[in-house]
Amino acid sequence: MHFKRERKAALSRAGWMVMGKGARASALEVAKIFFVFLFFCPDVSLQCKILECNSEFWASTPSSGPREEFCTALRAYSSCVRRTARTCRGDLAYHSAQHGIEDLMTQHNCSKEGPTASPRARTPPPLAPPLPPQTDVHVPSDGPEVCHYERSLPRHSAPPNYTHCGFFGDPHLRTFNDDFQTCKVEGAWPLIHNKYLSVQVTNTPVLPGSAATATSKLTIIFKNFQECVDQKMYHAETDELPAAFADGSKNGGDRHGANTLRVVEKVPGQHVEIQARYIGTTIVVRQVGRYLTFAVRMPEEVVNSVEDQENQDLYLCLHGCPANQRIDFRTFQARAAESHSSARAKPESPSHGFTYQSAMAKCKERLPVEDLYFQSCVFDLLSSGDINFTLAAYYAFEDVKMLHSNKEKHHLFERDTGMFNAAPRGSNFGLLILFNLVAISLWTELCFLCL
Repeated sequence: MHFKRERKAALSRAGWMVMGKGARASALEVAKIFFVFLFFCPDVSLQCKILECNSEFWASTPSSGPREEFCTALRAYSSCVRRTARTCRGDLAYHSAQHGIEDLMTQHNCSKEGPTASPRARTPPPLAPPLPPQTDVHVPSDGPEVCHYERSLPRHSAPPNYTHCGFFGDPHLRTFNDDFQTCKVEGAWPLIHNKYLSVQVTNTPVLPGSAATATSKLTIIFKNFQECVDQKMYHAETDELPAAFADGSKNGGDRHGANTLRVVEKVPGQHVEIQARYIGTTIVVRQVGRYLTFAVRMPEEVVNSVEDQENQDLYLCLHGCPANQRIDFRTFQARAAESHSSARAKPESPSHGFTYQSAMAKCKERLPVEDLYFQSCVFDLLSSGDINFTLAAYYAFEDVKMLHSNKEKHHLFERDTGMFNAAPRGSNFGLLILFNLVAISLWTELCFLCL
């Protein structure tokens, strides 16, 4: 039995991150997407070895031969991916490889038990010359009802509840649950990963040796969906905010509902909006200064359509930053206030060019309400000295007003959010022990007095 056609399907699953189950991309298209990913996302190869597993599978998969040989290569691929689990848990390519392997095992009736020795490596054929950028396919803007989220809902059902997530500045995270956190999260981190799309950011230090980071790269993968859209990738990085997907197109491809996924350039090089009407989602990507900001409006049903239940706590928009990556804003505020009060006795030493008072005055120009967006602005100015972070906080709040469905939650204050629950759980346990010791001591003294 020959496996030329099956091998193309295999590579369409394994070569890139988040292929959906209905993917039918050609080997050339997959190779193009894979190498675009490898070029744009070198951090992945540095942080985990998933790309080595992909390359080994590419090199060892026979273009023709018995099914047993293909299954052996697939089991070797699965074993390689499992070995990367510790270092690649939060990486999109790792999770997509897992799903792709499961699909291929089922498709070719491969047993999970059996030999895993890889077949002898072959020399891969030379890559074909790159294809010219795709042009938009002019299809009717009104596709099938399934390609319009609200129209596809059952009749007489309650209106969908839309949620918002934002990521901006140094960096600050507003989760889908309206928790507001300030985080470290250097390197590549997944913001969203569900059945329909995946979002990953890469954060780099704002200053050499500083714990403060900001987003320098952003990758969004829209998975192919029924007769609506093909798989599309959008990639942005500092000084490169494209007005199209990675393949040069501005819509969802050549399916009937292709125009329900569109890239719309609002301000060249500064502001792009991606409209994914087939899942009721709007994404706003901006470049402010040298760094990127991200904001999304998404139905609650789509937010919770998580495939990888085991690792869903890794996705920042859903559950926030890990406790060991959060910065305690209260400590920062206390130190800044103490520095400000001591300035009356002696001149206040500027932090990266800003004093606490001058940072507050600068942020007040754009953010008159002293909410958490205002406080994040002050934090960023004091920690980096980069005045562009004032605009980052301002535009993040403007995106909230545009994308958040509840006007009463546009402004967030300390009392409204879990942003201060950054201390590890062990500290709460320690307080509990201290409380019990005090109670025991008081009880002992009371009993002594009674005697």
